[in-house]
Amino acid sequence: MKDSIKTDAGITIAPVYTEPVPMQELPGEFPFTRGVHASMYRDKLWTMRQYAGFSTAEASNERYHYLLQQGVMGLSVAFDLPTQIGYDSDHAMSEGEVGKVGVAIDSLEDMERLFKGIKLEEISTSMTINATGFILLALYIALAKKQGADLKKISGTIQNDILKEYAARGTFIYPPKPSMRLITDIFDYCSREVPKWNTISISGYHIREAGANAVQELAFTLANGKAYLKAALDKGLDINVFARRLSFFFNAHNHLFEEVAKFRAARRMWAHITKGMGATDPKAQMLRFHTQTGGSTLTAQQPHNNIVRVTVQTLAATLGGTQSLHTNGYDEALSLPTEAAARIALRTQQIVGYESGVADTVDPLAGSYYVEALTNEVESRAWELIERIDVMGGAVSAIEQGFMQDEIARSAYRYQQEIENGEKIIVGMNKFAVREDVGTEVFRIDDSIRQVQTERLQALRAKRDNTAVAALLQRLENAAHTDENLMPIVVEAVEAYCTLGEIADTLRKVWGEYKGV
Repeated sequence: MKDSIKTDAGITIAPVYTEPVPMQELPGEFPFTRGVHASMYRDKLWTMRQYAGFSTAEASNERYHYLLQQGVMGLSVAFDLPTQIGYDSDHAMSEGEVGKVGVAIDSLEDMERLFKGIKLEEISTSMTINATGFILLALYIALAKKQGADLKKISGTIQNDILKEYAARGTFIYPPKPSMRLITDIFDYCSREVPKWNTISISGYHIREAGANAVQELAFTLANGKAYLKAALDKGLDINVFARRLSFFFNAHNHLFEEVAKFRAARRMWAHITKGMGATDPKAQMLRFHTQTGGSTLTAQQPHNNIVRVTVQTLAATLGGTQSLHTNGYDEALSLPTEAAARIALRTQQIVGYESGVADTVDPLAGSYYVEALTNEVESRAWELIERIDVMGGAVSAIEQGFMQDEIARSAYRYQQEIENGEKIIVGMNKFAVREDVGTEVFRIDDSIRQVQTERLQALRAKRDNTAVAALLQRLENAAHTDENLMPIVVEAVEAYCTLGEIADTLRKVWGEYKGV
C-alpha cells in the first residue's frame, strides 16, 4: 500500500473512513450543503447547455438550431477575442482573431443574425463575456425588445466577472474600480428592468483552467463573490434583491470525490458569507451554479479517451448538485468541437440524466464518511485562503498585489512537474501511450470572416443615423464622469446601431486601459 495518497489539491486521503458524520440538515435548507432545492433532479434535471459560437453570427446560428434539435435546454454563447476586449472586427488589433474562439459580434445587426429564428422569451441564454458584458447584455435586451418580448420574462446569465479576468484570464479593458462600477450598474438596472436575468456568473472555471487546484478555485471564487457583494452594498443596493440573481460557474475535473466535496462546501460557505453580510432571504443565501467540464484536462493524444474523462466530470457535477452543465467535446484539445463531438458531449449528459440513476435521489453521496470528511477539509482549507485575502483588504486588493496570480502560477507549476516526473498519470500522454495516426477531423475557421465583418460594418456606418450615434456616445462619455447608471444609455446606443468598439472606446477615453501588475 502507498504511504500517502493525496487529492489534486494536496489533501491526504485516509485508507478508510470510519467515523460517522452526523447529518442534521436537509436539501433546500440553510446552509444548502445538500442542494438548493428540496427535490433537486427528481422534479427537473439540470439545464443541459452546450457552449457554442464561432465564425459569423449565421454560422453560430446554424449550430444553435442543430443543438436545440438535439435536445439542448439552453444556449451558451462563446464570443471571439475582439468582442471580448472591445474591438470591432475591422480594428487593427482584431487581425487574425475574428471568429476564431467564438462568434464575432460588432453590432445589433450581428445579434439579430445570431438569434434568427430563436425567440428569446422561450429560451435561457448564458453569455460568456466580461469586460464588454454590459454591451452584450444591452444588445440582448435590444433584440428582445425588437422581438416584442416581455423583458420581465427574459432569462439567462451574463458572466460579467471581471475580477477573475485580472487574476487568471486577462481579457480586461478598464482598471478594477470603473470595471466594478459597470458591474454594479448592471445589478441595479437588471433588478428593475430584467428581474429574471442572472447578472453575474462568478467564475472559478477560468481560475482552475489557469492552474489553480480545487481549494484555490473555491476560495478565490468566493472571495471575488464577497467583493461583488460589498461593491453592491456600498452602492446602496439591497442584498436580498441583487444576491438572488447572482450565480456561480465552476470547473469539474477528474478527481470525482474532491470535486463533489468542492461543490457541497461551496454552497455551505456562500450561505454563511451572504448571511454574515446581511442576507435574510434564503434565495439570497443560495449558491446556484453552472458547471463546465475541464478543458485543461483534455488531451490531444488519444482524444477519444476524453469522452471517458468528460463522463467522470459529468458525474462529479451532477452528484455535486449543479444547476446547469456544459460538457466538452472530445476533440477540443485539437480544435473547436465538430458537430459529432458536440452531439456525443450532449448525449453524455442525457445518458447520465436519464439512465444512470444519479437523478433519482437528492445528494446521493451524503453521509459517506469519505465525502463528508473531504467536504469539511476542502471547506477548512478554502476558509484559510479567504482569511488571508481578507487581511489584504479583500479580493480587489489581493489581485492588485498579485497574490491570486502568484498562487495560481505556483499551483500550475507543481501540477506540471507532477506530470513530467510521472507522479501524476495522464492516460495516453505520460503512460499507456501508443503510436497514433493523425487522422482526427478538426474544425477550422476561415480567415475571410474578418473581411465579411468589415464590409458589414462599412455598410452599417453608411446607413445609420450617425448624428444620433455621435450624440449618444457623447452622452455616454459625459455620464461616465458621474455616478449615473450607464446601462440605459448603452441600451439606447446599441438600438441606434452604435458598434461594440465605439462604445468600448468611448469609455477607454474616460477610464483608460489597465495594464496589469
